[in-house]
This record gives sequence, C-alpha cells and structure tokens, in this order.
Amino acid sequence: MTGVTCRGEVSGMLTVSMHCSMPASRRPEMAGGAKSCRMPAAGRSSASFQVPVMSGNGVPRRARNGDDTRTGRSEMSGVRTALRTQRQHTRGKESTVAPLTTRPDNAKANEVSVRRKTRGNRRKKTRRKEEMRQESAGNMFVDPDDDDGYLDSTEEMWDKKMDGVIKVYCIHTEPNFSMPWQRRRQYQSTSTGFVIDVERKRLLTNAHSVEHHTQVKVKKRGDDQKFLAKVLATGTECDIAMLTVDDPKFWEDMSALEFGHLPRLQEGVAVVGYPVGGDTISVTSGVVSRIEVTSYVHGMTDLLSIQIDAAINSGNSGGPVFNERQECVGIAFQSMRGEDAENIGYVIPTPVVEHFLVDYERNGKFTGFPMLGISWQTMESPALRAVLKMTSEQSGVLVREVQPTCPAAGAIMPNDIILQFNGIAISNDGTVPFRRGERIAFGYLVSERYEGEAVLLKLLRDGEVIDVETVLGKPTFLVPSHISGAEPSYYIVAGLVFITASELYLRAEFGSDYLYDAPVSLLHMLTASTAKAKGEQVVVLSQVLVADVNLGYEGVDNSMVKAVNGVPVTSLRQLAELAEGCEAPHLRLNLRGSELVVIDMAEARASIREILQTHNIPAAMSSDLLRDVKGIDPAGPVIDVPATASGEGSVGVAPSVDDFIEEVPSL
Repeated sequence: MTGVTCRGEVSGMLTVSMHCSMPASRRPEMAGGAKSCRMPAAGRSSASFQVPVMSGNGVPRRARNGDDTRTGRSEMSGVRTALRTQRQHTRGKESTVAPLTTRPDNAKANEVSVRRKTRGNRRKKTRRKEEMRQESAGNMFVDPDDDDGYLDSTEEMWDKKMDGVIKVYCIHTEPNFSMPWQRRRQYQSTSTGFVIDVERKRLLTNAHSVEHHTQVKVKKRGDDQKFLAKVLATGTECDIAMLTVDDPKFWEDMSALEFGHLPRLQEGVAVVGYPVGGDTISVTSGVVSRIEVTSYVHGMTDLLSIQIDAAINSGNSGGPVFNERQECVGIAFQSMRGEDAENIGYVIPTPVVEHFLVDYERNGKFTGFPMLGISWQTMESPALRAVLKMTSEQSGVLVREVQPTCPAAGAIMPNDIILQFNGIAISNDGTVPFRRGERIAFGYLVSERYEGEAVLLKLLRDGEVIDVETVLGKPTFLVPSHISGAEPSYYIVAGLVFITASELYLRAEFGSDYLYDAPVSLLHMLTASTAKAKGEQVVVLSQVLVADVNLGYEGVDNSMVKAVNGVPVTSLRQLAELAEGCEAPHLRLNLRGSELVVIDMAEARASIREILQTHNIPAAMSSDLLRDVKGIDPAGPVIDVPATASGEGSVGVAPSVDDFIEEVPSL
C-alpha cells in the first residue's frame, strides 16, 4: 500500500481511498471481509470505502444522530488506529493523513481536544476516588480527597499512635512432659505489644507470646535499646498478657493507645505490628468480615472475636488493630491457614480485653472467664419440643448434662430447658440478639460476667416455668486444656513415672494429631467424662525407667491408673500418699484395661537412689507434691547431691522443703 487519502466527511461518514501496487495474490483481506472494497485483479490497485467518523467518546457520529451505522462498520477496522489518533474534521477538502506524531493545526480542533482531555481527566479522577473509597476502606492513611494521597493534618497523630506499638522479644523454655523434672531446649520468639497506661506502666500482648518465659524484653519503635520487662498477669483463656517495664527511660515520650467500641461489619481496620519479613513496623489494612463466638486456639475456649481480611502473620501477635477513628478495637492473635482459607485473621475485641483488665484490677490476678458448666442441645425439632411440653411461643435450649463441680449443679437439672438468661430470651438454635441484624451464641452472655456473680435463669422443668438464681464459676476438667504456665507434677516410685493428663501432655506425647493417636481411654476422659469432685485428676503411668525392681514392665507406658492397693485413684497427690504410706510388702497398681503391675516395696525403697542418680533426676517428686503430700517416708524423697570438689558424687536424703526449694530453684 502506497497511500491513504481522506476525501471529506459527508453526514458523519469519511471516504477513504487506498492505492496498492501489491499483486492480488499477496493482498491481505480486510478485517471482517469488506464488501464495499473493490480492487483490480492485477497491477496498480486502488479501492475506496466509507467509514463512520469517531467522536471523542468512541461512538460513531452518525450513531448519535440516529442513522444506521451498520454499513462500513467492518471496513473501519483496518484504519481504526489511524483515524482515532488523527482527530481531523475535514469539510469537503482533501487532506492526506499525517503521521501519528503530527498534531492538528486547526485551532478549533485543538480547543475540542483540550475540552475532551479535561473531561476525561475529571472522569478518571472521580473513578479513582471512588475506587480508593471502596478498595481502601480500611486504609486510614490515605485520603481520597487529598491530592498527595496522605492525611497531612493527622500524620503526626498517627506517628504518636504507632510510637505506642512496641516489639516484644521472649526466651521460652517449655516443660518436658516426657521427663517432667527438666525443661526443653530454650528458643526465642518475637511478637508485638502496645502501651495502655503510661502512668501505671502497663503493656499488653498475647499470652502465647510470653508463655513459659524465662526472659522478656521490649523495644520501642525506631529505638536501638531493648528493655527488660516483667509479666504481671497472663490470661491463658483469652490469650492476653500484661507486661510492665521498670526503666523510666522506656516511658519517655510514650503515649498510650485509646480503646474503641466494637466495630461494625465492613468497617475498615488496620493491623500494626512487627511480623516476619522485616524489622521495622508494618501496617496491613482490611475490613471487618464477621463478629461471632470463636474458638481461641491457645486457651481452648470459645469467646467473642472479630474476623478480618487483613493479613495477620507470625510476629503480628499482640499488636493493636485500629479503626478509622484511630482507636484500638482489638488485639491480633491468630489466623486460619489452609487450602480453603485466604486472608482470614482473628482479633480479640475490646469487650474481652476489658474483661481481662477489670478482672485483674478486682482480684490482683486473672481469675478467668466463668461458665455455666452444662452441655446442651438445640430445640429446633418440633417433635422434641412437643415431648418436652414447650408451647409455640417458648424457645430455648435443652440441658443434657450438668457438671457436678460447677456452682449451678444444684440449681440446673438435666432435661431442663433454659428459656432466658438474665431476662434475654434464648432462641431454639441457641442464639440471642446481638446487634441490628445479627445474632450470637448465648454463651457470649455468660462470658460477659465474672466468676462469683449471680445470674437469673428462666427454666422450663416438666412443663412448668420457674425462675432460678445461680452463681457462675469454673468447673473442674478431668483433662484440662492448659496448666496456666505451671510446671507439670510428677511422682516416681520403683522407676515408674506418674504424671497427670492434660491436653499439653497429649500433644507432647502424640503430636498435633493426638485426637487420633492417643489411647482411647485418655481421649474418653478428655471428651466424654466430667470431674465429680474438685481437684480430681487423671493419673497416667507415663514411662518406666528400667531397673531390676521393675523387671517385666519395660513396655508399659501412657496407661491410666485406676486403683492402688484396691483404692480408686482420683489425683496424683493421692497416689503419692498411698505409695509413700504403703505398709504392705507389695504395691498393686490396677491400670486401664485390667492390666496389673505389682512392685516389691522393700526393693523399691532400696533402689530409688540408684534410679534417680542414673537418670540425673533431682527428686522423686515435684516441688508441689513435696509441700502437699502427707505420709512421706521419714527418709524423704532422695535427691542427687552435686559432686564434691574431689569429683565424687554422693546421694543423700532430701533436706527440708524450704532448703530443697532454695537448692533446686528450677522446680
């Protein structure tokens, strides 16, 4: 093709002539197969066709006048790029299409082009603002109406807020449940915390950030010095810990964060902390996706939580979550991982944080969240409702079991139907009104209260409605979820190591899949059994330290102890008292599954020193049992006395309890 010419515009149509010297066999077809294009078979070729002139918004000019633009639509494809960039309006005067870089000389065309460009920029700016409002709902650092995109007037305020966010360094030394007389190898972790009270020197972080701590240090934003911190209180259930720093230099130019109310759905939030991937402070934004009662992984409890779509990574734990008013609305603490989960993070809301703080102020320590101590089921079945004499106006939940150790054991009975809790009606699916358009599990009402508080229940018992007042408390679990940072208790006799069962012990012995790999007897105690008295425990024969006295029992491990000399075992302390006070020649142990273990007590007492020395065990029982066990043998539990200067070690009798604690502070 050697030339393209425009021969004028007629009623919005532009006539285009094309001259071609290419042989017919090599000519490309027009896009869409233009029927109005006619070219000679050979030699110098030429063709002409009409295409609609495009307006500034990309619509054919004739289309705006209501004319038919179907003719020539496909012919336009071959020269669309040239026509869009040219922007000339010819009026019967032939003009050659200029190169793409040439600008029109017509002043009126320039004016029209400027107006179109201005309108286009205005539309782009409007769309951009709307996108920023929608997509950056949680980004409080961007102002869509500001030319530079930042809140210049509040930048200093945000700096002060983020100055209150600190980095936490912790050295952990976890207990060893396989060998409870010692600890595991220490390791270090980093997390986030923030200031809540400068005058009283209070910081908050997650409980799992400082669990089993041996040393805690904190560092301010932009500072190079680390300060030693102390743990004042740990709320394992709600995964919150309170710290303090004694050094006054740490509190210089420090400001406390302010707490806000529970946010609304789709409200923008920002997570501030020190996650993995860098050393400086990090900010991620998102929106509130859901608010409901959720399982807290660390405390194995169900409490109110906020679900957000902002990224919460390792190291964000304990960091504040801000709303658009620069208020702290919660503490980041866990996230969901998996193939089907993406950007699902969880935040401890301010009502739970406030409960922790008030509980600490009332009691000088964290006492925990109370419980009713019942198991229940929904009443959505019409047949079930009819059998239990419920009317169509009544709703509630059915009590299946009441734990004997909870304060409500005498007030609530199995097969009772709880209709109301403190005057709030409970629906048949177990939910109560929460906020406008939202419902929540009625357990939230219980978690709002404090241990020892009285509550009023409306019950349906045998078709009769009654009002019952009871006190909230904490029942005893046979297999507790945690031991609140304490050291595991143990007792050793004849090389047999006894400990108490807990979920931490099951996880340490059988891994994260302990629900599948642990013995069925222990899992039954974990999931389907309740304590009948305060202090009741599940005692487990953890392992056997091989010696002549226990010949034949080397393969016994992780077996639940049912009885000692015919007496049912209800706690580790009781087992230690029965063994220490045994006057019979033999000690008979009945294990789960009708397995029997018999120990010669004379050989047991004679071999205990050698067994402890062989395995470098400091004492035959943990320090808590040393204080509590009655009937200990006058010789006392033996300990491995440190080697003398000559290098020879000796094994002696344990001194008094106070002396033992001073010499063995790690117990």
